[in-house]
Amino acid sequence: MAATTAWAIGMGQGMGTTNWFVRCSVTLVLLVVAASGCSRTPPEQRLRQTVESLQQGIEQRDASVLDAVLAEDFIGPDALDRDGAGRIARLMFLRHRQIGMKLGPVSVELLPGHATARFTAALTGGSGEMLPEAAQIYEVETGWREEDGEWRLTSATWVPKL
Repeated sequence: MAATTAWAIGMGQGMGTTNWFVRCSVTLVLLVVAASGCSRTPPEQRLRQTVESLQQGIEQRDASVLDAVLAEDFIGPDALDRDGAGRIARLMFLRHRQIGMKLGPVSVELLPGHATARFTAALTGGSGEMLPEAAQIYEVETGWREEDGEWRLTSATWVPKL
């Protein structure tokens, strides 16, 4: 009984208990919000996720994924620009009913707001039969820029390995 009385005196009765509950609830909400802000995805992990979503988009023959990732000033081999890269992807999607893209380990060099990702990519294309009609392995180097928390592909070079 003494503990209950001490609690009631310490916290107050009626309105005091309600205020205490409100203060604790607000504090709890603020702690949850602060913790979620601290657990933001690190830049390298976001870049790796972007590379993975680009890979999946290509395998699904979804040109909108490429459009979403390519920076406005994208540049590739032989002065390939953003529009040209989109046209090549769409042509590949029309030519091959099935596209496979497997990436080797991705190495990332991260600088503030910029990154370089290097990997090996095995590309296959076919009509949907068991064996692909075309296959090639490439060494790929990509340049990235962070814009409003999103990674945009600014450059890409690739060299055939077969």
